[in-house]
Formats: sequence, structure tokens, C-alpha cells
Amino acid sequence: MLSRVQWFFKISIFAIALALSANAVPLENRAADITGDVTYYDAGLGACGIQNTNSDFIAAVSTQYFDSFPGYNGVNPNSNPLCGRNIQVAYQGRTVTVAVTDRCGGCAYGDLDLTPTAFSQLADLSAGRLHGATWDLV
Repeated sequence: MLSRVQWFFKISIFAIALALSANAVPLENRAADITGDVTYYDAGLGACGIQNTNSDFIAAVSTQYFDSFPGYNGVNPNSNPLCGRNIQVAYQGRTVTVAVTDRCGGCAYGDLDLTPTAFSQLADLSAGRLHGATWDLV
């Protein structure tokens, strides 16, 4: 039979494991309902090591989001698991799906920088900045 100490230890380990699993967020859901501003920029060679043009449907996420993404070791941005992941951006009833290929040094945590082609799916380029857009990893 288990002593009281052994029993308490086993129950404690089980409770901790249960609590940790309940708080775990699947990687696919990490970006659920992030809200921020959306701007556009001239594409080129991005942080993921991918050359893009303004006609591509790509995005740059904030440096803070990019550098804290699970699985990224902070050494080589080309190896960030976020690179190439698709995100769906929504703004005032319009949506666009873009691939992450860059990071945006001037963006706040939830902000995105899109190519002009991707931005124009959400609003006219003359808008310049869209406040309150939402996005998710897909």
C-alpha cells in the first residue's frame, strides 16, 4: 500500500499535469482573434529568407510576435516555424489569406504589414491604415 506521502505525491503530480494540459493552447490556435492595425509595404527579401513582390499575398507580423513564436530559437529567422504559415485577415466584412514571410519592426504586437495587393482586398490603398482588423492562423 502507498504511504500517505506517496499518495499525496502521486495526486499532486496528477493535479499539476491536469492543470498544465488544461491551459495548453494548440499551436494552430495561438493567434486566435488577434486584433491590430493593418498597413502595407513594398515587399522584397523578408525575414524568412523568401523573396517576394508586391503582387504576392504575404504579411509581415510584428517583431515581438515573430520572435516569440513557439519553436523559434531566436538564432536564424529563416527557421522560424511561423514562416510560410497562412493567416486570415478580416476587416469590415472582407477577408484575405496571406502567408507570413517577414517581420515588421515598426508594428505593435497584433499589427500586420501586407503587400499592396493583399491590402487592397480589405480596403482601398488610400486608406493607408486599417484600425481594428482581426487575424488568425489558418
